[in-house]
Amino acid sequence: MVAVQTPLAYIAQRWTPSPRTLRRAALSAVVMSVVIIVTGGAVRLTGSGLGCDTWPKCTDDSLFATPEQGIHGAIEFGNRMLTYLLSAAVGWAIIAARSTKPLRRGLTRLGWAQFWVVMSNAVLGGITVWAGLNPWTVAGHFLAANALLTVATVTWVRAGEGDGAVRPRVPRPVRKLSWALLTVSAVLIAAGTIVTGSGKHAGDSSDVPRMPFDWVDAAHVHAALAWLVCALAVAMWLVLRVVDAPDDTRARARDLLLVLLLQGAVGYAQFFSGVPEILVGAHMLGSSLMWIAVLRLALSLRERPVGTTEAPARPDAALTAA
Repeated sequence: MVAVQTPLAYIAQRWTPSPRTLRRAALSAVVMSVVIIVTGGAVRLTGSGLGCDTWPKCTDDSLFATPEQGIHGAIEFGNRMLTYLLSAAVGWAIIAARSTKPLRRGLTRLGWAQFWVVMSNAVLGGITVWAGLNPWTVAGHFLAANALLTVATVTWVRAGEGDGAVRPRVPRPVRKLSWALLTVSAVLIAAGTIVTGSGKHAGDSSDVPRMPFDWVDAAHVHAALAWLVCALAVAMWLVLRVVDAPDDTRARARDLLLVLLLQGAVGYAQFFSGVPEILVGAHMLGSSLMWIAVLRLALSLRERPVGTTEAPARPDAALTAA
């Protein structure tokens, strides 16, 4: 008897992606993770959070948005449709990882982790609609999207590495500093959900409940955490120069400082201008870019050498018979 192959095994037997294709596949998941975060913010900022008033359908009687729901229904439904593009990007990353020779199980597992985060967050999004945009479920939905961005970014970085043993590139105290930076940055993002959950832009024009915090006080705490992240980032940049870290690692620290500078400018501009929607959206984009920069910096402090037993990749082409 002949064993029946899974679709992934069938493709992997007949195609080996080049390293560039593998990296592009992983990067596509990162890009779509950022897109889904920003467009999810656009749904809230336009008051379209309940444009589709149920889930998984858009109305009790229709899977799609109806003319009666107007622009808000179209915006909410459009964001739901972007989940399919996100799933396609994650699927491409999984296929490329699974088809790499030799098999990279760790990379494939990271791809499947993205898939399960997407599925679970889709369900959480539905719960958010059922709960009438409860600010706590909205915050959880946003944090889950950032969890996806985390796994996607790690997958992207790992796609450009080998599978050898991890080797540190900087002394241990520098790596500990990077963990502090990573932790405070994560807390900063979580604190941002408190600012959002207690402030303006509830996501719908109806009477949506808010978190029981003073919005201005929450914004001040958020700003203090942002300044702490900036201080740690500057310290990281200086320390990397002192220990003569590799050029690419110092470049990651420089990139983070630039992102923080722009993100801080946008944050203060939105606070003192009455929190206009366009600046809030830009701040959400900056949050995603900051988190990517922090992750890339942390991951650049170690390396995984490429093994010598890797099979050379075949040129990318249409799938051919084995």
